[in-house]
Amino acid sequence: MIGRLKGELIEKRPPQLVIDVNGVGYEVEASMNTFYRLPECGSQLVLFTHFVTREDAQLLYGFYEREERTLFRTLIKANGVGPKLAITILSGISTAEFVRCVNDGDTASLVKLPGVGKKTAERLIVEMKDKIQALGLKSSSEFQLSAADGPDMAAFEPVADSRSEAESALIALGYKPVQATKSVEQAAKALGATSSSEELIRYALRAMVG
Repeated sequence: MIGRLKGELIEKRPPQLVIDVNGVGYEVEASMNTFYRLPECGSQLVLFTHFVTREDAQLLYGFYEREERTLFRTLIKANGVGPKLAITILSGISTAEFVRCVNDGDTASLVKLPGVGKKTAERLIVEMKDKIQALGLKSSSEFQLSAADGPDMAAFEPVADSRSEAESALIALGYKPVQATKSVEQAAKALGATSSSEELIRYALRAMVG
């Protein structure tokens, strides 16, 4: 199993990125909470990873923090939760906020995430409570998507069509096309026409989940 990658970040198009390790480019899918913390392309990067093998594909998921990978691995063991839904959950809320939702029985926050209905939220709370306590994951009352917790958005490279890229990223995370377009339009109006795709995604997720 590939558990860790260290190399040069050569491409990032949410929710996917590419890391060059000794001349080999690894395609990695990551949550938006990890994306917000990525350096500029051309920089060295270390990611904790989880390798998934399916009949039709081999997929590599990357995480900026070991704690987020731990929660991802715990989530995909829950009934009805696959890697895609786990990444969507970790894109919408931080590890600490998810732990808080489980500990508090807060289904209202969980159902705001695409793919998580009331029954799924209730099942997650029941199945994850003991597992989270055993792992020692800490809770928090604040979303990691708050502006103070992220990197300086000026560090992200400008994208020619950031709105289109932001919409594609949200759709890949499970949001409906109409919802993604509307959220990105609102984000663009609030942030300005020169906003990067990461800024637009961050704002849109905060508006939909927060």
